[in-house]
Amino acid sequence: MDMLNGSLGRKILLFSLPLVLTGILQQLFNAADIVVVGQFVGKEAMAAVGGNAPAIGLLVGLFVGLSMGSNVVIANLIGKNSPSGIAKAVDTSILSSLIIGALLTAAGEYAVPEYLSVMSLPAEIHGMSASYMRIYLLGMPAILLCNAEAAILRAQGDSRSPLICLTIAGALNVLLNLAFVLCLGMDVDGVALATLISNLAGAALLFFVLLRGHSIVCFRWHRMLFDMSLFRRIVYIGLPTGMQSAMFSLSNIVIQEAINSLGSDVIAASAAAFNIEIIVYFVVSGFGQACTTFVGQNYGAGRLERCRRVLWTGMWQTMAIAVAVSCALLASGKYLLAWFNADPSVIAYGYIRLEYILWFEAIAVVIEILSGVMRGFGHSLEPAVIALLGVCGLRIIWVCTVFRTWPTFSSLMACYP
Repeated sequence: MDMLNGSLGRKILLFSLPLVLTGILQQLFNAADIVVVGQFVGKEAMAAVGGNAPAIGLLVGLFVGLSMGSNVVIANLIGKNSPSGIAKAVDTSILSSLIIGALLTAAGEYAVPEYLSVMSLPAEIHGMSASYMRIYLLGMPAILLCNAEAAILRAQGDSRSPLICLTIAGALNVLLNLAFVLCLGMDVDGVALATLISNLAGAALLFFVLLRGHSIVCFRWHRMLFDMSLFRRIVYIGLPTGMQSAMFSLSNIVIQEAINSLGSDVIAASAAAFNIEIIVYFVVSGFGQACTTFVGQNYGAGRLERCRRVLWTGMWQTMAIAVAVSCALLASGKYLLAWFNADPSVIAYGYIRLEYILWFEAIAVVIEILSGVMRGFGHSLEPAVIALLGVCGLRIIWVCTVFRTWPTFSSLMACYP
């Protein structure tokens, strides 16, 4: 896609929709873990998988932010028309994701017992939670590589190839979930193993696309360049982005610890609702990523007025779609929750979470679009600081004060808006 010329409204929409669909499909495939264990193993296994979501989000969000750094750096270089710089940035992104992923796996495996001890998980799901987390962490190099490869392709305007490759990997995840649980009699270890294999498959498919690519954004074995100055630039932009994501996940860990104190029904309900509400988040974040890439290329080409138009076009498009999807999910929320688990208490608690979050998604649109535009200009520290102080800090204070005084699920969920 030529992001430097032509209609912005149409192109932002066409570029964003595959990003939105990629996020939604990935989450639906990930939700298969919870659906399969919830329907065929039990709500304790469902709670064991769902209780790990905030910690996994923290780890993935912190380091996947580096892929956004790669996206911005490569987009800027495309705008400047620098083929040699693009080649170095592609190789640096791939190599760094593999190295950091391996280090993260080693550190994460060591930290599993400490994490479980501070999360106040019910005793009946402690063992299953540890098993799921250990297997999941083995796939961190593939997860980081997959995100880096997708960011590289999107930087040149290709959001369809990641959609196709990750859809295939997600479908494999669902099939393996059913095979391991129904045919082999496995529980949470089966769905974790299915996730590991599907992440490896997604990374391999995207690598094949980059290897066979004929544009200036491709990977070549004989090259294998690692440029320290570009790596520092990627980290400079990507690390604050990852920290911003990690701060949200850190506050969610504090919230999850509070949820865990309310029992298995609330844990299972919250996990189910999360997998529904996050659909709107992917709408918002998909358009935010699109704004980052469009601004990145146009800023590299020195077209500042077009960058400003990206901001306002992205804002109204995202607002309209996010509000519409939120209303649709609220209208069908109880039926969707029943797909995860038909227990009436799980459905009731889950719908409480949906109401407290989906009614206020318009606020998230403003945060995400402005953050995305600023990242495209290379300014990712400011949004991270604002998120730390204005959003995450308030949530943690709320849990430590309001929730401790009124320890109900409703009072806890009120921290989100």
